[in-house]
Amino acid sequence: MISELADRLDRAALTATAIPRLAAAAGLDPAGAYDVQRALVERRLARGDRLTGVKMGLTSRAKMAQVGVDEVIWGHLTDGMRIDDGGRVDLTRLIHPRAEPEIAFLVSHSAVEAVAPALEVIDSRFEGFDFSLPDVIADNTSAAGYVVGPWRPVPDGLDNLGVLLEVNGRVVQTGSTAAILGDPRRAFDAAVRLAGGRGVELREGWIVLAGAATAAVALKPGDHVRAVIEKLGTASFRAGS
Repeated sequence: MISELADRLDRAALTATAIPRLAAAAGLDPAGAYDVQRALVERRLARGDRLTGVKMGLTSRAKMAQVGVDEVIWGHLTDGMRIDDGGRVDLTRLIHPRAEPEIAFLVSHSAVEAVAPALEVIDSRFEGFDFSLPDVIADNTSAAGYVVGPWRPVPDGLDNLGVLLEVNGRVVQTGSTAAILGDPRRAFDAAVRLAGGRGVELREGWIVLAGAATAAVALKPGDHVRAVIEKLGTASFRAGS
């Protein structure tokens, strides 16, 4: 069953074709969903992708309450998801593309070496962007792409930095890094703990995406998207077709 579900999600991503929710019919709980996620990622690695880090999800207390959980979730990042800062995202390869501003951490011996502004492109493979907790875990937490801006030394405080999300030069979301578990460093600690619990040790040079600092916004061709994070700078990309 694990292999079959991973195949369905993999085909959905490769063909940019939405599929119905699958966890309930398969009787999938969160633990089983992580097994599917791993099998899904292994298919990417078999095609030549390389692991580059992990990403956190449900790092907002409001989102946790919305789905009735009290723990964050995590997924894998690969080099095939990486987008150059200022680069281009091909929307024709995505189903429900959305972007959200984040904080990225650079790993050194399971500790934080540096921090950077970041953007994540998310893209649920489920119809209508509608899913249960096991569904989104199995779907590698909707991971599709990520942009990391310039790395900087970790400032004294990361717990309440202002965050702007701009589309075509207009601010469409405002927020604070406090939305990420009160302090993004807690998301990093959770990444170490949760990934380690599944046998994944964070490696030197890996990236940890701490989670969204604002709501995500839908993308359309031609959009220029930029995250602006106080004290850290900017990260950006352009949506193409």
